[in-house]
Formats: sequence, structure tokens, C-alpha cells
Amino acid sequence: MRLLAKAGAGLLSAHARAVTPCLWRGKYFSSGKEPVENQPVTPILRHLMYKIKSTGPITVAEYMKEVLTNPAKLLGIWFISEWMATGKTAAFQLVELGPGRGTLAGDILRVFSQLGSVLKNCDISIHLVEKTPQGWREVFIDIDPQVSDKLRFVLAPCATPAEAFIQHDETRDHVEVCPDAGVIIQELSQRIALTGGAALIADYGHDGTKTDTFRGFCGHKLHDVLIAPGTADLTADVDFSYLRRMAQEKVASLGPIKQQTFLKNMGIDVRLKVLLDKSDEPSLRQQLLQGYDMLMNPKKMGERFNFFALLPHQRLHGGSHQSNSRQSKPSPTPVAGFSELVWQ
Repeated sequence: MRLLAKAGAGLLSAHARAVTPCLWRGKYFSSGKEPVENQPVTPILRHLMYKIKSTGPITVAEYMKEVLTNPAKLLGIWFISEWMATGKTAAFQLVELGPGRGTLAGDILRVFSQLGSVLKNCDISIHLVEKTPQGWREVFIDIDPQVSDKLRFVLAPCATPAEAFIQHDETRDHVEVCPDAGVIIQELSQRIALTGGAALIADYGHDGTKTDTFRGFCGHKLHDVLIAPGTADLTADVDFSYLRRMAQEKVASLGPIKQQTFLKNMGIDVRLKVLLDKSDEPSLRQQLLQGYDMLMNPKKMGERFNFFALLPHQRLHGGSHQSNSRQSKPSPTPVAGFSELVWQ
């Protein structure tokens, strides 16, 4: 799939002058109207502009990988890795010899606050595809010829490999596809089908209903995805309907269901009551209630986060590995979280 993506990018480079400017309609995206003076030129932006000038427009997936795995972030991950390997000592010193203006050290320090998410998640990138009168066309990122040091969205002039992931009966006019996620799900499904086990996936997402979810965050606020690349986290919601298709019926799938429902089924209310009954400190009780509200409130994470599971088929249908066909099959037990737990 990576080879196909590279072939598509090369094909586009040959037609770089034929790209069509694209004003992406999603509310999280660059509107193209931001004042130039509000767009700082970062080292990553300079790198991207040089790359685009050399090889032509790049896919959104390539843009995300460049931004999310820039050298400063990788160096930061190296330092954190060594810190963890040596016992996570309380004292930590970052020393750069010959720092000049301290730019590199400053970049590493800025990404330390983001490393929690980097270490926990794979930075899986997406491709954006839009329906046009000429058919499906992938969205690329190019240099704005009218404004110096600014990026813009453009439409590919011809078909690219990303379009192969669009369903023939797709009704949306904007689709985000993630081949990397599909590969991971196929590998998980194969392992679960052969050796058992289960996978539980929790993330922001939808069941094939949303269109434009690609967005940036800086300081816990929405940030234009094309402005000052390298200073903000880039993300997109998971399309669970795509993950279900990629499982290819090798395993059973459950969900997605809202986090509010999943945690309620898991007994979060009972757990909260136990903790509150054991706590006499007002500050701790307030902290517990605030945490509960963050997790369960529909306007916060309660309906934004979803849970999705992959399980062996026999787990849901009471199948048995016994060779004796006369032996009755056991009734399947409910899957925790996806059905309400029975407290005894």
C-alpha cells in the first residue's frame, strides 16, 4: 500500500501544474482567509515547502506524517525512552552542547507535553477524498502561489490509489480513508481468529456517518491544520465502519457504542458510589465527581468517545472447540461493556 501511495504521488508530481485549488468545506480546516501575519513560519513549514517545490503536492497522509514525526519529536521520544529505561528518575536534565539560540532544545521541550499521546498512540495518517463531477479525487497539499509561506488544499487532477478504498455505494461527498488502520485491523483479526483473544478499540469516531473530522489542536484549542505545522497535534476521527469491513468477517465485531453507555454497562455508577462512600475529603469527592462528569457527560467525552471490539466468532455464538458434536454448546456470556453487567 505504501508503494502504491508513492506511485500515486509520483504521478501527481508529473501533473503538478494541473492541480485544482480546493477550498475544503470542513469547519476544522483552513479557510484560506487567515491573515498572513498570523501564520508563523516554522522549521517544519520551511521543510514542507522545500519538499513540495522539489517533488510536487503531497497527500494529507504524508503531511500528517511529516508534521507528527518531525525530528524534534523523534529526539524527544528518544530522551523519554532512555529516561524510562533508566528507572524514571525524578531529576531530569536536558543539556545541548553548542546550542546556538537553543532552537533544537526548545523544540524538544515543547513536544515533551505531547509525548504522552505519541507514546500511547500510533500516528496513523489519513487520506482525504472528495467527490467531484469527474469522480473521486484525493485532496493534496500544495504551496499557495499567491501568498508567500502559505499552504493550501488542492484536488488531484487524476485518480490516485486512495480512491480504491471508497465503497461503490458511498453516499458521502467527503471521505477520510486510513489504509494503515486497515492493515492493523487485518493483522489483529487474523491473530484473533487463529489463536483467540480480543481487541478493544477506544477513540473518537463514528460509524461511517461523518465527513470532515481532520483537525488540529494547540493548547487544547482548535487550530488551523495548515498554519504553523509542527506546533499543533493533528488528528481525525476513526471510521469504525471501515474497521469492520477490514476485519473481513474473520472475527466478530461489536460496537461502536458511546463511552457513556460502555462505562455505565461496566458499572461506573456503582464504582463511583463506592469511592464516594469511602472518601471523607471534600476535595477528593469533588475530584471524583468532576472526573465522572468528564467521562460521562454527553457534551464532553460521554458521546464523543466510542468503544469497538473484535472477538472470535465462537465467543458470541457459544461455539466450542470440542470435537464431540453431541455435546451441547455452552450459552455465550455477555460481553462486558457492550451489555449491562449483572451484579450479584
